[in-house]
Amino acid sequence: MGHTISVRLPEDLAKWLDEMSRKTGIPKAKLIRQHLEKARSAEPQRFMRLAGKISGPPDLSTRKGYSLK
Repeated sequence: MGHTISVRLPEDLAKWLDEMSRKTGIPKAKLIRQHLEKARSAEPQRFMRLAGKISGPPDLSTRKGYSLK
């Protein structure tokens, strides 16, 4: 068996967890494990794959015709 942790939840999150458990019939602990697994497997900051892909001046306001001056 794994490790046991104790977490204090804000009231709104605790209510959501209660409702989801009741609606789905899945125990709260299993719901938490499922969401933790999903978060772990999600690609962190997907937008970072686009970093450096756009070419052009670093400050678009310096482009001719786009100045607010």
